[in-house]
Amino acid sequence: MTNARTTVADLDPEDAKIVTLARSVRARTGAAEGAAVRDTDGRTYAAATVALPSLKLTALQAAVAAAVSSGAEGLEAAAVVTAADQVDGDSTAAVRDLTTTGPIFRVDASGTVVDTA
Repeated sequence: MTNARTTVADLDPEDAKIVTLARSVRARTGAAEGAAVRDTDGRTYAAATVALPSLKLTALQAAVAAAVSSGAEGLEAAAVVTAADQVDGDSTAAVRDLTTTGPIFRVDASGTVVDTA
């Protein structure tokens, strides 16, 4: 994990796009977290925390599920906007099921990338 704080403007444009999507979905839904992933074909998927009585998913799990259900076989990168001190282990595992090396950006509400796993 890298603890280098950086702004969205400092990221690669494709990585900045998924950070922006994650921030947008969180703001739009008012959810605890927002996340976005980019698959190996360059398609992006965004999702918010799912907290139903019968189904609970982190935003990152939901974004990975959206990608897989759309046919994605691999991921290039992921971003999650959260107030948590770290990305949830189950969220990280979901991303790592589809990429062992792609970055997972943890972003605060202001859009600052606080660390990368």
